[in-house]
Amino acid sequence: MPLPYPEAFCRKEHARGTANLRVNVCRHGRLSDHAPKAASMNPSAETVVAASLDADERLLWAGQPRQGVRLRAQDALQIPFSLLWGGFALFWEYQALTIAAKAPGPTAVVFPLFGLPFVLIGLYLIFGRFFVDARSRARTFYGVTNERVLIISGLFAAQTKSLPLRSLGELTLTQHADGSGTLSFGSAPLRAFAHPAGSWPGADRSLPPSFDMIARVKDVYDIIRTAQKAP
Repeated sequence: MPLPYPEAFCRKEHARGTANLRVNVCRHGRLSDHAPKAASMNPSAETVVAASLDADERLLWAGQPRQGVRLRAQDALQIPFSLLWGGFALFWEYQALTIAAKAPGPTAVVFPLFGLPFVLIGLYLIFGRFFVDARSRARTFYGVTNERVLIISGLFAAQTKSLPLRSLGELTLTQHADGSGTLSFGSAPLRAFAHPAGSWPGADRSLPPSFDMIARVKDVYDIIRTAQKAP
């Protein structure tokens, strides 16, 4: 397969060391059949992740989760549950307001206030969690270097999680038909099924670290595996 850019550019890419997967890739203007395809870097993610690197560390890949409001597999169960919860909470609140309008004394205040938290939880489950999840993903950045995996995230304050390549342990690849997917570093505990990612702020604390909802997930998986095997 011919290269979409001159062979000289390939030598420059290798020389500056920002993508060590280009080693032995350029051969007479063609890509080696056995060379891994390098996933493209997200420029803004590259800038954020590069600020956390050591002086002798090389950035191999940087990216972000897919942006905007997204549905997840668990929404097949969470959406019906949220509608049932929210519908019951709204019905209860309506009944409480109806009774309160006719009841004297503190009952007129206590009944509606008692149901208000359940209404707010229901509205969050139906609508709010999608926007919180989107905001969280907008502030999440991933990086792979020749030494470690980096996850920079946080709704209000940035937190950096660093995982050495040599001790990543179990690496789980989940890929969808469009090539996007998730890379998980470690196995999930049983309680993680009750609190999947995106269901509630902080729910991902019970999950193993991951590159969530990234494009070309198999390419990133290959980058990590190749970096792990490097001497």
